[in-house]
Amino acid sequence: MTTPPAPRRSAAEQQRLEAAFTEMFEQQIVFNRVLGLKVESLVPGDVRLSFEMRPELIGHFLHQRLHGGAISATLDATGALALMVAIAERHPADDAQQVLQRFARMGTIDLRTDFLRPGLAPRYVAHAEVTRLGGRVGSTQMRLVDDAGQLVATGSGSYIVS
Repeated sequence: MTTPPAPRRSAAEQQRLEAAFTEMFEQQIVFNRVLGLKVESLVPGDVRLSFEMRPELIGHFLHQRLHGGAISATLDATGALALMVAIAERHPADDAQQVLQRFARMGTIDLRTDFLRPGLAPRYVAHAEVTRLGGRVGSTQMRLVDDAGQLVATGSGSYIVS
């Protein structure tokens, strides 16, 4: 005997959820706004945030390099967003408000960043993939590439999700 598929949120409700994620990550999380993060994709398995280089993000003034803290913070935010998308997929019948309530206690437990080359480009894109989503903890792998597609940094993160 097969189990019937779980009901899915409507297309309109999915749009409301995606708009809420975008609003949260681009506007409500003030530090993300300082970084200039923009949601590029909310597709499960292909969650992406991007940002443009600006003078406020320079870490090495002589070489005009992107600050390592901006890199780490972007990877952290991208990992968290990937988990939020995965949790929403795990609960397909929840409306946008129900999904958003699941994140009241979400937070970073551990973050590792590997800096691979200096950030000297005008634009960057971060991508995150969920490697494990348990009942209390989720894990992600992230990467940051410049506008030429060169890998600038990689990261891994663990997050409390309940």
